[in-house]
Amino acid sequence: MPLLAQEGNTGQVITIVLIFIALFFGLVVLAVFARYFRLWIQSKTTGAGIGFLDLLGMTFRKINPSVIVRSKIMAVQAGLGNETGITSRSLQGHYLAGGNVPLVIRAIVAAHKAKLLELDFKLAAAIDLAGRNVLEAVQTSVYPKVIDCPIRGSSRDSLDGIAQNGIQLKVKARVTVRANLRQLIGGATEETIVARVGEGIVSAIGSSQSHGEVLENPDLISKAVLARRLDSQTAFEIVSIDIADVDVGENIGARLQADQAEADMRVARANAEGRRAMAVAEEQEMIAQIEESRAKVVEAEAEVPKAISQAFRDGTLGILDYYKLRNVQADTDMRSSIAKSGVSDSSSKGGSAA
Repeated sequence: MPLLAQEGNTGQVITIVLIFIALFFGLVVLAVFARYFRLWIQSKTTGAGIGFLDLLGMTFRKINPSVIVRSKIMAVQAGLGNETGITSRSLQGHYLAGGNVPLVIRAIVAAHKAKLLELDFKLAAAIDLAGRNVLEAVQTSVYPKVIDCPIRGSSRDSLDGIAQNGIQLKVKARVTVRANLRQLIGGATEETIVARVGEGIVSAIGSSQSHGEVLENPDLISKAVLARRLDSQTAFEIVSIDIADVDVGENIGARLQADQAEADMRVARANAEGRRAMAVAEEQEMIAQIEESRAKVVEAEAEVPKAISQAFRDGTLGILDYYKLRNVQADTDMRSSIAKSGVSDSSSKGGSAA
């Protein structure tokens, strides 16, 4: 009997334990059901097709179920089916990759309503993961954006170009662009569009014969710039280029000609100065040669007494010959002095008469 009583107590304990385990699992199931019941009901009533097991699996994968469910409901209610690539698995994958799932769905819905059929979930997710605002890109594609050229707040107020007649023109333009969703990843940004348009405007002005042609037909600039396909390899497509303002600037050609004339004059002055310096150098060289010749004359005159003394010793020159030579020399000196005095008197008379 004691043995039977002991076995009965053990059975009661096992039964109680099983009851507690069943109650625990029941409470767990009830808690899970209470947590996901609202999301499950929304999914079922809207046709999103996300079940309880999917919701539970999202929790284990650390995914916010409400984000996935609401995004899928948004896509279904907008008429987007699986043909656009929007499935529960793709949404969860984009969420785990760090993407903004609701923003991507809103962008696809906006593109679908605007009949932009080229945007599917794969492309929208890639744009979002690339760091671009895919919804803003879709809005820019639907409603074109106007970009000022030059950009407001830049260091320059206008684009300056010079026509072939040398007149400067100051141009302000407005570029209307829309997003090119296919080239949004890896495509150039607005700064590239502004730089290319500015280059095209300056080139178009420079190819004009005169500034009057540009002032008469500003659309010539727009047509020339649009023909160059400046939006290639960019994230935008240029819709139109409008010339907002054209002002006449300085006469750059005349200023350049004046500067060139000034430079030529300075070159001529430098050449003349060089020639004058050469003439002065030649003059100084001639003076040096004259002094050298005078030195030779003095040297030769110094040799005369020596020659006379040598002639006396040799007997080839007598006393009478020597005195005759001195008389001739004295007569020559007298004539030279008379000639010099006559020249000085005539010059003094001319000065007094003046």
